[in-house]
Amino acid sequence: MNAAALVDTYYAAFNRGDRQVMLALLTEDVVHDLNQGERQIGRQAFRSFLERMDSCYDEQLRDITLLSSADGTRAAAEYVVHGIYHSTDKGLPEAIGQGYVLPGGAFFQIRDHRICRVTNYYNLEDWLKQVNRGS
Repeated sequence: MNAAALVDTYYAAFNRGDRQVMLALLTEDVVHDLNQGERQIGRQAFRSFLERMDSCYDEQLRDITLLSSADGTRAAAEYVVHGIYHSTDKGLPEAIGQGYVLPGGAFFQIRDHRICRVTNYYNLEDWLKQVNRGS
């Protein structure tokens, strides 16, 4: 599977809520760079991240555009997140079912046909404005 197809499979699993498929596409030592946050290492840390996200947010990614390097070791994605903030996430405003729509992106590193690094980006200030407007 080439890099773009791998990332496409990853996002299709995300949109279906199939966390097991997502996790199976990652290396055991995957590096996850959280948006404006810490670096987490390992599939178990990624699993915990997904569990937290699922407990607080309901998201779908749309208008996904994928790019990949010729050697298949890197990929990038741009998308629009359509979400509902349904349960308060630690350190963030109170959740009362606010909806939000914002652009985002991610960078991927690929090793042995699996994702070994995911770096996510979205505009946190834009998200905060949308969530606070919905309060």
